Amino acid sequence: MHRTDVAIIGGGIIGLATAYRLAERFPDRSITILEKESDIARHQTGHNSGVLHSGIYYRPGSLRAVNCREGKKAMEAFCQREGIAYELCGKVIVAVDEEELSLLERIFERGRANGVRCELIDRARLEELEPHAAGLRAIHVPEAGIVDFVQVVHRLAEIVQQRGGQILTDARVVAIQSGSSGVHLETTAGDVEASFVVNCAGLHCDRVCRLAGDRPDAKIVPFRGEYYELVPEARHFCRALIYPVPDPKFPFLGVHFTRMIHGGVECGPNAVLAFAREGYRKTDVNLCDLSESLTYPGFLRLAARHWKTGLGEMWRSVSKRAFVRALQRLMPEIRAEHLRPAPAGVRAQALDREGHLVDDFLIRESDRIVHVLNAPSPAATASLNIGRLIVEKLATHF
Repeated sequence: MHRTDVAIIGGGIIGLATAYRLAERFPDRSITILEKESDIARHQTGHNSGVLHSGIYYRPGSLRAVNCREGKKAMEAFCQREGIAYELCGKVIVAVDEEELSLLERIFERGRANGVRCELIDRARLEELEPHAAGLRAIHVPEAGIVDFVQVVHRLAEIVQQRGGQILTDARVVAIQSGSSGVHLETTAGDVEASFVVNCAGLHCDRVCRLAGDRPDAKIVPFRGEYYELVPEARHFCRALIYPVPDPKFPFLGVHFTRMIHGGVECGPNAVLAFAREGYRKTDVNLCDLSESLTYPGFLRLAARHWKTGLGEMWRSVSKRAFVRALQRLMPEIRAEHLRPAPAGVRAQALDREGHLVDDFLIRESDRIVHVLNAPSPAATASLNIGRLIVEKLATHF
């Protein structure tokens, strides 16, 4: 029997950031991270595009807005202190037609309200920043950046272990029993007895919540984001980050261009229902996962409302030509030969029973367990502040 003060389920960036903040504030508390894979950062963190988000899109006062701003500062300070490469390369959000200009103004005002350093720029200034980008006007966000979040997670893990924390891999949690004196966890690596538990299980967070006897506010529905990357001779088309004006009815940002910290430029993603919670390839199918999604009333209502958008996303998934056309709205020079397939990611999107995509971080707590039930982008950017927020919740019980 392994005993610990705090067990953290999930070895992604939220789990490790929470462990780091906990070890920092309560160095006398024992910490154990339970990761079901053979190594940490295998899922959402390991498939992240590496953008340091500014917080320009999010509703002022929301957890996403506040934690993104504070978390970005903390992440930059951490990377600088620990010698992890990052770059504030800047970003442009581009309006390509007249209909998008009012939405662009709205995003600009939201950014200003969130304290983001940004400016509205005309076509001439856009050509100076991104000569190959289309657009009538744009927002320039010079403080947006790029980093390798997997490298961040491994450094967080090293620090946590140096401070006495333990990371148990191949430790999938299969049962949870709460009692008056603690929480008993059955895992594939043996039983664990913890005084408190933090659920940072990402793609499986709602299932872990149910294992604990709690009722999650929403179900995780997995969406696969598929990418291409520019071949080396075409990378000069994109200097930094080029984004479209997002559709306000849908929480995904649309296909965009992302320069990576280690070189290369990603193009995408689209957003299609994944047939498995860990369905990184089109051929990955888990019948249990798929059945859960397709029989969930919330997904059925979402699909009924947005079926046209969904069909467009699915068509881009099977047609490279359609994907290229979507990219050409932002960059007319792009051709199919400029693109080659890149690894996909899966987003753990929380969806309520009415078919609404949960638009903010969702953190719930019971007597001895804190559940992170929705942590979409910019969770990686905000992770160190999310970790601090979780530790504040735990501290009220210590």
